[in-house]
Amino acid sequence: MRLGRAEIARQLFEGMPDALVVADRAGIIRHWNGGAERIFGFAEDEALGRSLDIITPERLRARHWRGYETTMRTGHTKYGAGDLLAVPALRKDGAQISIQFSIVPLRDAEGALQAIAAIMRDVTEDFEDRKRLRRALREAEG
Repeated sequence: MRLGRAEIARQLFEGMPDALVVADRAGIIRHWNGGAERIFGFAEDEALGRSLDIITPERLRARHWRGYETTMRTGHTKYGAGDLLAVPALRKDGAQISIQFSIVPLRDAEGALQAIAAIMRDVTEDFEDRKRLRRALREAEG
């Protein structure tokens, strides 16, 4: 039996361990998969219809929204295909985590930017390990 594109897309969206979050032009969450629920702690019904502010640390929100609004207005992002970004994010319980993510601009049939999909992975443990190693290296050198 062959799987069609729609079935492959559905299974990827529902089953991937990474977070897949789609936000519309206004930054409102429109799609939230199980990976997002696992990483951020918000159930799908808690996240859908809410602003990306629920996962963006307050100190970074102004910068985030400037970039987001510029991308939506111009249709271009400074983060090209394959770029992996690393930023702090928030969990539902208020804990700050480190995530790496890439984005996919979603366009309509005429090519106008309508939404942004972000594929995110929690890299908090790796980030903390690198911090400990750098600190140990500084202490050993110093």
